[in-house]
Amino acid sequence: RPYVVWNVFATPELSLQPVTHCFPIAGCVAYRGYYRQGAARGAAALMRQQGLDVYVSGVEAYSTLGWFDDPILSSMVGWGDERLATLIFHELAHQQFYVQDDTEFNESFATFVEQEGTRQWRAARGLALVGEHQSQQSEQFTRLVLASRERLQAIYAGPLDDAHKRAAKQAEFERLRSEYKQLRDSQWNGDKRYDAWIYAPLSNAKLLPFGLYDQWVPAFAALFREVGGDWARFYERVEQLGRLQVAQRKAQLQRLM
Repeated sequence: RPYVVWNVFATPELSLQPVTHCFPIAGCVAYRGYYRQGAARGAAALMRQQGLDVYVSGVEAYSTLGWFDDPILSSMVGWGDERLATLIFHELAHQQFYVQDDTEFNESFATFVEQEGTRQWRAARGLALVGEHQSQQSEQFTRLVLASRERLQAIYAGPLDDAHKRAAKQAEFERLRSEYKQLRDSQWNGDKRYDAWIYAPLSNAKLLPFGLYDQWVPAFAALFREVGGDWARFYERVEQLGRLQVAQRKAQLQRLM
């Protein structure tokens, strides 16, 4: 699969708090992007030497937040219409609204716009049922990983010493794999689309994108319902949230959850 950049995610060994990187305009974000895969891997190796959990993930597109025209790249030309539409919904959401220093808010907002935009795009073309099964699997898998993240957060915040926290961390990863296998075999008819991800080495950093891109999606979905599915009113409410202080914003999102 062709990628345009590679993102490096990192966390401490016993924390889900991301290592952040700060830039002009974009503010501080919970990852660092590299145009060359080798450079991303090199940076990841240095971070691992520092004792950090690290994960490298390819990215098919990114937004310049309206500062430049974001093109349809040659690597996207062969994509199907739906996949391309989904990408556009996500990246244009970043141009619609962006809050400095809050990756979780920005990416969860864009993910909701992507999901709801795609749902409406399908419905407008009489394709509402296409991909519904895969979408349901994706939601179930995301919930599985987010639940694992919550249990890990409780472990790291708990009274255990570091050695016992490390053991509990590995036990939690095995629990995640076991619960995934049960879900796959009992409800998905053995569909192995997520096997490569789940059976590759797991780390805090590998779970990090789920917290960034999915954590507040249900909150934005609830907000969209509150305004009766009116996009203009929805964006107004999102801007109001974005103007709050971080603690207030998270409290409001938690209320919506």
